[in-house]
Amino acid sequence: MQPTFVDQFSQSVDLRPSSTALVIVDMQNATGNRQMGLGKLLAETGRADSSAYRFDRIETLLIPRISQLAGAFRQCGARVIYITYGANLPDCSDVPRHMAGIIKATNNIAGQPEHEIVGALRPETGELVLNKTTQGAFRSTSIDTQLRAMGIETVVCVGVSTNNCVAMTAMEACDSQYGVVVVSDATATDSEEMQDATLNMLRRLWARVMTTDEVIAELTGEQRTAATG
Repeated sequence: MQPTFVDQFSQSVDLRPSSTALVIVDMQNATGNRQMGLGKLLAETGRADSSAYRFDRIETLLIPRISQLAGAFRQCGARVIYITYGANLPDCSDVPRHMAGIIKATNNIAGQPEHEIVGALRPETGELVLNKTTQGAFRSTSIDTQLRAMGIETVVCVGVSTNNCVAMTAMEACDSQYGVVVVSDATATDSEEMQDATLNMLRRLWARVMTTDEVIAELTGEQRTAATG
């Protein structure tokens, strides 16, 4: 992509294990498992093809890449934080109206299997899991307070959907004065066009867009420098 005038104003973000957290957004059975929630709903209504791009990308790219990132963060002592979305109350009366329809349709309610994080990416003991009822994590969770208590200055955002909950969380983090990275090959939505458009938008002032390999190289490279400095 050709540089634009706004590139000179976009934030510079450094990845240091002591002050960087991996934020895994909405990797739940409701919208990240082909066999449950959204995937099941679309299959039952004859629209499975409309979600093929999404679930193919989740299965072949996101799960292995996010697992790789989480392993690297844990190995160098950096934080791994999980964000889920869905209703806390059985009747979904605690979620905004624009979210209620899809939450009900995918049975994305606390305590239900659809609300759980996909099996391959389950949190380890002691890792923070916060549930949101809005698209952005900063609006309806205590993530800002928790990050500041942990001394976090930079968040690395991965998960689904790139154009909704990932982008909103990334933008809220930026407006809250955190450095933000969005990982291009560890995020997914419903089409390549939507994926690329969202990443191009986020590059303009909101976030640094990096690949999994670039994030790990910079994070672990800093760790090696600190150890030998």
